[in-house]
Amino acid sequence: MNKSVRQQQQKKDSPQLSASYTRSAFICYILERESRRRRRRTALRMEENLIQRLESAVSRLESLSVGSQSRDIDLDAVAASSDPSILAFDDLLTEFVGRISGAAAKIGGQVQEVTNVLHEAFSVQKELLIKTKQTKKPDVAGLGEFLKPLNEKLMKAISMTEGRRSDFFNHLKSVAESLTALAWIAYAGKDCGMSMPIAHVEESWQAAEFYNNKVLVEYRNKDPNHVEWARALKELYIPGLRDYVKRHYPLGPVWSATGAAVSAPPKASKPSAPAPPPPPPASLFSSESSQPSSSRPKEGMAAVFQEIGSKPVTAGLRKVTDDMKTKNRADRAGFVSAGEKEVRATVPSVSKVGPPKFELQMGRKWVVENQIGKKDLSIDKCDSKQTVYIFGCKDSVLQIKGKVNNITVDKCTKMGVVFTDVVAACEIVNCNSVEVQCQGTAPTISVDNSAGCQLYLSKDSLEASITTAKSSEINVLVPASGPDGDLVEHALPQQYIHSYKDGQFVTTPVSHSGG
Repeated sequence: MNKSVRQQQQKKDSPQLSASYTRSAFICYILERESRRRRRRTALRMEENLIQRLESAVSRLESLSVGSQSRDIDLDAVAASSDPSILAFDDLLTEFVGRISGAAAKIGGQVQEVTNVLHEAFSVQKELLIKTKQTKKPDVAGLGEFLKPLNEKLMKAISMTEGRRSDFFNHLKSVAESLTALAWIAYAGKDCGMSMPIAHVEESWQAAEFYNNKVLVEYRNKDPNHVEWARALKELYIPGLRDYVKRHYPLGPVWSATGAAVSAPPKASKPSAPAPPPPPPASLFSSESSQPSSSRPKEGMAAVFQEIGSKPVTAGLRKVTDDMKTKNRADRAGFVSAGEKEVRATVPSVSKVGPPKFELQMGRKWVVENQIGKKDLSIDKCDSKQTVYIFGCKDSVLQIKGKVNNITVDKCTKMGVVFTDVVAACEIVNCNSVEVQCQGTAPTISVDNSAGCQLYLSKDSLEASITTAKSSEINVLVPASGPDGDLVEHALPQQYIHSYKDGQFVTTPVSHSGG
């Protein structure tokens, strides 16, 4: 009974269910058809865009191929520019060179100029690294021509350190010395005469670090921008450039095996030289003659030798008598008369010396230049913000009464300097036979490229740090332990022994013992 009731009920509801199912199916069909149309339109647009891009690429290649004889597109250069080592060098420029350029922009002046030269040198090295991937390994002459752009930047930096010493000499010298590290690209093997690339970078920075440390000491408590610049310069090479070379070029640059060859430029033709002399007469070398050699007259060089042999060896020489001998001549005596000494003493010196100066410039810098034979020079009114620059003085004595920031003695001979206190450092550069006495305190004393230097230290300056480079005959005199004792003299070594121990070099001064 219940089954028949359910069947009758289903027969009543079936038209409604059938109509509902038909509407749903129709809606799904419409939606699916619209979706297919949208996908088709999207595909058509993508195909049109792809066709347009291909057409533009083809048109560009066609336009680039036109006139290829005058503009040859180097596809290898494009591939080389995307090499991982070149991309890593770009990161080096962005991170390290960008940091030092930012610090230099805050300082300005010569520091920014020499930093720009450094940036240009690193950019040139990037171009050379790209060219090595397209060029065969050159010979010695070709390598010099290949590295010519880099050498020009290095010479430009060196030229900025020449001439009169500026206030930023240590900055300029740091960059000029450090740029020699870029010469690692010239490494051509064990027999090329230079260290391995990684060692070359480290050695070059050690030479520049001497001047870079001076910048840190001088501006440590004065200007943080200079300190930032000096630290950024060090990080550019150690670890920046060193790690880059270690990762990508530990054995030197990688040259292309199928690239173009680099050759040295042809030598410029010399101006027209005189024509070579004509060949000697044929009779000198010809054996075809009917006359014997003794009967015919001599010609050419044979005639010359015949004339020489026909005369005695001593012919034409005069006899030297006793009064002509030097030991018997009155005008060639072995002593110099007093009158002659006076005449020679009055001869003026021909060396070029600039005008003497003794002045305070812009309230910050005392300039003492070209003072000769002045024993009573004195700077009385000075303060800790002022610097003293002594240049080209000879046989003079300068006394500095008071505390100053920095003292520099440059290119002086037989010069004496007595000062009380110095805040940063006392520098002695390019001098000969100078004496410097510190009566107060001096944290740093540096001697560079000088010969014959006497340093007198007081009890308060015994803790001074003394730095020497390329110098000889340096003696330091310190007070004795007793109250009435004389000064004790100590000679600083100028010869060293470098021994290789436990994987590194150990440096010790040479000690001489009499036996």
